[in-house]
Amino acid sequence: MQIISTSTLYEGWLNLRMVRMRADDGVEVDRHVVEMRRAVAVLPYDPDRRVAITVSMPRTPVMLAGLPDMMEAIAGILEDDPADCTRREAMEEAGVRLGELVHLGQIWSIPSVVTEKIDYYLAPYSAQDRVAAGGGLVEEQENISVHELPLDTLWTMMALKEIADGKLAILLMALRLRQPALFSVPVD
Repeated sequence: MQIISTSTLYEGWLNLRMVRMRADDGVEVDRHVVEMRRAVAVLPYDPDRRVAITVSMPRTPVMLAGLPDMMEAIAGILEDDPADCTRREAMEEAGVRLGELVHLGQIWSIPSVVTEKIDYYLAPYSAQDRVAAGGGLVEEQENISVHELPLDTLWTMMALKEIADGKLAILLMALRLRQPALFSVPVD
């Protein structure tokens, strides 16, 4: 396949393009492309207390589907260095100060239609790193709720198909693969 032409259908917070493609056999097809900027997602976890921080907020597409707010990973649009952006988003959304970040890689969110790529991070923290309330920026009207939940509870939610955010699912699976002992209930 090769690109023959592109045209802009909409420009704004995201861009919608129509791309005309030609196959090797000469057949031409049109494809919609949603252009979005890169993003970051992080799962802060406390290895000593075996908890992680997630967020929830009103999401219009979810509301249109008649569903309640869902548990999500902390995330944001990339505005600068991915690590700096990740730390800033964690502070704004959840009030947690992050130091070490473990970069898991970059994943295309929906490569068939969307240009967005997400950098995924795991980030250990401690109770002392919870330095603010979080909730998002007032001017962005995000209305974020912050949740600090046991890792075994989050994993049970995954098993019960109660985690609907793909970013959170990816991060939970990555953490469990890397540190499975954090997901068991400690025995005193």
